[in-house]
Amino acid sequence: MNIFIFIIILLVLVLVHEFGHFFTAKSFGIRVDEFGFGFPPKLFSFKKGETEYSINALPFGGFVKIFGENVDDADLAEVNALDKKDTLEKKEISRSLISKPRYQQALVMFAGIFANFVLAWILFSFGFITGLPTSVSSESKGYALEDINLVVVSVQEGSPAEISGLISGDKIISVNSGEDVLSDINTESFKSFILNHPNQEIDIGYLRGKDKNINTTSVIPKTENAGEKPMIGISMDQIGKAKLPFLKAFGEGLRLDWTVTKGTVVGLYTLIADGVRGKGDMSSVSGPVGMVGIVGDAYKFGFAYLLSFAALISVNLAVVNFIPFPALDGGRLLFLLIEKIKGSPMNPKIANTMNAIGFAILIILMLLVTFSDITKLF
Repeated sequence: MNIFIFIIILLVLVLVHEFGHFFTAKSFGIRVDEFGFGFPPKLFSFKKGETEYSINALPFGGFVKIFGENVDDADLAEVNALDKKDTLEKKEISRSLISKPRYQQALVMFAGIFANFVLAWILFSFGFITGLPTSVSSESKGYALEDINLVVVSVQEGSPAEISGLISGDKIISVNSGEDVLSDINTESFKSFILNHPNQEIDIGYLRGKDKNINTTSVIPKTENAGEKPMIGISMDQIGKAKLPFLKAFGEGLRLDWTVTKGTVVGLYTLIADGVRGKGDMSSVSGPVGMVGIVGDAYKFGFAYLLSFAALISVNLAVVNFIPFPALDGGRLLFLLIEKIKGSPMNPKIANTMNAIGFAILIILMLLVTFSDITKLF
């Protein structure tokens, strides 16, 4: 189920990103030869108009094959000799990306990135409309949270909490040990209650998912080593729902989109800087395998969490694609900037070689991250 949900989310994110390129290219009269989901080998395809739509075997990306996007010396020669061509040849060559003004080429490249930002904005906004789960610690002054609960965020493997059956997403609504009852349940009071009842049985009442019936379980706080504080092995947070009217939801959605984008940029910069200094940590990075697990956790929390997760991935996809690295949209934008500065097109052989090398590096990085994800499972 988790894999199916992840593929659906990935499908939507990729289609929106590639549709940004597709729509902008079509708007400028540029021919689009193929719109593909996933990477070859090709499973099946169909053609509508001049564009082939394909479904490929590796569902970890997608592409739009735009006429004139990857050029060679012969393509440049054809564009440069446009005036010497007959009417039919002129019409066809003029529909290539390379024949268009550089600002139009740049807009086509940027459109996929922009589409992911817009998608994240829409998803965050609908989250606010339906009731976006929000931590009390990050509550905005623009709204008040409803239905605040102490929620289990994660459960440590082999801990008393896991043995008792608690899982991520459980809402803790009652806590007692014999006649000692915790009346005001929040993060700090719950921690204090655990500390004050070492090696004593604690009864916890909780709600799970959409089930309105109260579940109960018992847990005994343990200490792993002498002198350590007793624990049950969970991380938790006070989470409520931020539910807003339609127009205000879109305003807050845009603000949250910008906040997440800034945080993603800072996090990515820190990750790259640490890697350059030799302090990089692969454990903080998740690939497709790791994200399937995250999807499962988000699904347990509810549909609104799934919307938020999809929005976060959409922002990450946009930010990563904006990096000025060959084979990414940002790399192609960098090439256009270089061409603008030098006043002439880049050597096609150099550009294509750099894109090929960049693509190979990205595939290697993806394999390394995937390997890291798999090792975390064992």
